[in-house]
Amino acid sequence: MRVLVVEDSLRLRESLSEGLRLAGYAVDAAADGPDGLASARAVEYDLVILDIMLPGFDGTELLRRLRESVRDTPVLILSARDRLEHRVEGLRLGADDYLVKPFAFEELLARVEALCRRAHRRARNQIVVGAATLDLAGKTCSVGGRPLTLTPREYAILEFLFLNVGAVVSRTRLEEHVYAGDRQVWSNAIDSAIAAIRRKLVEFGLRDLIRTRRGSGYIVERHPEEGAA
Repeated sequence: MRVLVVEDSLRLRESLSEGLRLAGYAVDAAADGPDGLASARAVEYDLVILDIMLPGFDGTELLRRLRESVRDTPVLILSARDRLEHRVEGLRLGADDYLVKPFAFEELLARVEALCRRAHRRARNQIVVGAATLDLAGKTCSVGGRPLTLTPREYAILEFLFLNVGAVVSRTRLEEHVYAGDRQVWSNAIDSAIAAIRRKLVEFGLRDLIRTRRGSGYIVERHPEEGAA
């Protein structure tokens, strides 16, 4: 999943970006209001982490303009403003959560996980499709209880397909959600990664978990007996 961090403090921006990358997220970053808004409008992010005190224009103005553009991307506000009226203002402007600085990264990560689950209409950290189970918190996959070894990129692709189970996901949309904007993406990168995932799944007896829809993209189909957890 892809996250945008809008934070003017270089130290905090880099720290958050690195921590989120280590946790398995693709991360872009912006240092001011105008750049943050341009990025948030241009890319379908799974989450925006937004500081309030920003140069150019502040985070509340960014949030207001983002909501006016009909973007419903989840937004987590980070702010040193800890008064009740500040939290209420942020939430009423359209933020989905509000975290006061200073904070523990573990709490931030838990909130990021919860907001991303909510954005994809998931109540639990596990997604089960047939014999395969994806753990969103642990960033792991198992088949029949046995761990499936995936690279971070392979996991990110499989995760996004599982989050959109039953829907065809285009190559372009996969690229947008699993690669940060500063990474060069080769034209066959998604296809090659899908092929590698399929080879690993075949070793566990799963040959058709990921199907190709020619000209459209890829789909993980839900088994008829499974609900929409």
